[in-house]
Amino acid sequence: MDSRFVRDVMLTAEPPPLRQRGFPVWIRHNLFASTTDSLVTLVCILALAYVVPTLLNWLFIQAAWTGSDRSFCATAVQGGIQPDDWSGACWAFVRAKFSQFIFGRYPIDQRWRPMLVGILLILLVLPFLTPYAPRKNLNALLLFIALPVVSFFLLYGGFGLPVVETERWGGLMVTLILSFVGITVSLPLGILLALGRRSRLPVIRLFSTTFIEVLRGVPLITVLFMASVMLPLFLPDGMDIDKLLRAIVGVSIFASAYMAEVIRGGLQAIPKGQSEGADSLGLTYWKKMYLIILPQAIKLVVPGIVNTFIGMFKDSSLISIIGMFDLLGIVRFNFSDPSWATPVTPVSGLLFAGFVFWIFCFGMSRYSGFLERHLDTGHRR
Repeated sequence: MDSRFVRDVMLTAEPPPLRQRGFPVWIRHNLFASTTDSLVTLVCILALAYVVPTLLNWLFIQAAWTGSDRSFCATAVQGGIQPDDWSGACWAFVRAKFSQFIFGRYPIDQRWRPMLVGILLILLVLPFLTPYAPRKNLNALLLFIALPVVSFFLLYGGFGLPVVETERWGGLMVTLILSFVGITVSLPLGILLALGRRSRLPVIRLFSTTFIEVLRGVPLITVLFMASVMLPLFLPDGMDIDKLLRAIVGVSIFASAYMAEVIRGGLQAIPKGQSEGADSLGLTYWKKMYLIILPQAIKLVVPGIVNTFIGMFKDSSLISIIGMFDLLGIVRFNFSDPSWATPVTPVSGLLFAGFVFWIFCFGMSRYSGFLERHLDTGHRR
């Protein structure tokens, strides 16, 4: 072979041509790559140009931001408020009722108690969700064991604190309490139900299967209705169960049935060799599940677990059927205030409630994505 035709020095890499990089190239490749893409892009641009200015004008420019009653949400008052005189969004209503949206009818002079519970929750949740935070076992013990006990006495009363009945609780506080307890209870209970449904013992398998299928076959509102109306009929005379406790139990067992099926899907995805390898090492059933099977199964179904948590957080609004008012319930309750009766008040209140729900659900979704990337060590390319 003639070595005169073989290069002995490699050429240095050169940047791509200017026409193949930059924002204009991104637009051409992603928005106008073909005739169909161009038509869809133009239609979307026209729709946004028609909707967005009107929406921004109603939400911010013409909105009423301050005021003490319905008259501040009117743009003109000439011998009385006319139907066309109302402003854009009535954020003055949200501002005036904000503390009630957060705490419900909790006494104003005692609201430092739920605020303290919220601060403790944040201080314990943040390190628990941080992957490399130290002393995870202590953190989990404080978060799931100590915090609920301390929070109960802080919120309800006792040890020198005045008692505040749960009927006066409401707003975002109840939504977070219901969601936190439901998440804490439904995950371990769902794991036990999933293991029970795969058990070789007929009694345990039948009980778990029946429990899961019955609860998955009825809507949550039916479970809450049964807990509120039917349960007291089976209790002895003079005995009653707190409404909030009924809601917590109903939501927790309902979510655990769905959680069990999510976990069972992860268990079925684990190769049989993992279980056989654990058996060959002489591990007991519970050690095999705790050390080998469950960590792999839960890692595979993180999106499904978080999706169940998000659904439970949003379904907390159904507790209004038993006389409790979460965030959405307390917002709707304030629509009946005659001093704020305007055509724009309900929409403004519902937009605020929807935004709060979206913030929490979006945060859980983003953390789910982070957790998936952090745990995805066995499938990286």
